[in-house]
Amino acid sequence: MSIELIPAIDIIDGNVVRLTQGDYAQKTVYGTSPADVAQRFEQMGFHRLHVVDLDGAKSHHVVNVPALKEITTKTNLVVDFGGGIKTDDDIKQAFAAGAAMVTVGSIAVQQPSLFERWLQTYGQDRMILGADVRNGRISINGWLEDSEEELIPFLRRYVDMGVHNVLCTDISRDGMLNGPAAELYRSVMQTFPQLNLIASGGVSSNADIEALHHAGIPAVVFGKAFYTGKLNIEQLWHLQNE
Repeated sequence: MSIELIPAIDIIDGNVVRLTQGDYAQKTVYGTSPADVAQRFEQMGFHRLHVVDLDGAKSHHVVNVPALKEITTKTNLVVDFGGGIKTDDDIKQAFAAGAAMVTVGSIAVQQPSLFERWLQTYGQDRMILGADVRNGRISINGWLEDSEEELIPFLRRYVDMGVHNVLCTDISRDGMLNGPAAELYRSVMQTFPQLNLIASGGVSSNADIEALHHAGIPAVVFGKAFYTGKLNIEQLWHLQNE
């Protein structure tokens, strides 16, 4: 079984940034043009890209749609886009700007009937359920609030509705470069072996990605480890092609 390698571009004020544990006060800028960074990823051989509108997540509506449009215009990457998708208009803007998929988390917690309608309208292949976890519970609104939803029951409800793609982030590890929550992801896969689970948060080395691969995790998102030069991508391609 292969593992899909998905680089991430997080955007604030049009810049490529990374936060530490979702803290907007702990921001590092890694580029001023998301489209240029996306083009470099494509030139390296990547096919997928995870784009997060951090301004949107904080503002409760999509903000960086122009940056998304520039990325999808200048590359052939399959882009999934998340952050601030709260309304029909938000999701329509994302798809109109070229997103192949959208990642939605907060709405699935706060307005489950709306998420279910989107799932029916756009189909399970275009919807990714965002499951951002802190202390075992789902966090919402750009990780600024914790809900009462526990991870496994939350996932079970939506898997029963037909959700196939789940992006799961352990917030405590995000941007920390201290290794991913492999046990968390393994337990999710044991409970829901049919899921296309995308692991996110904590990747710090090739060994971390190899460990997720050997644990049977279908896909991994990484950001800070790439931008700080801690990954050797050339040595990882075989994992995606096995």
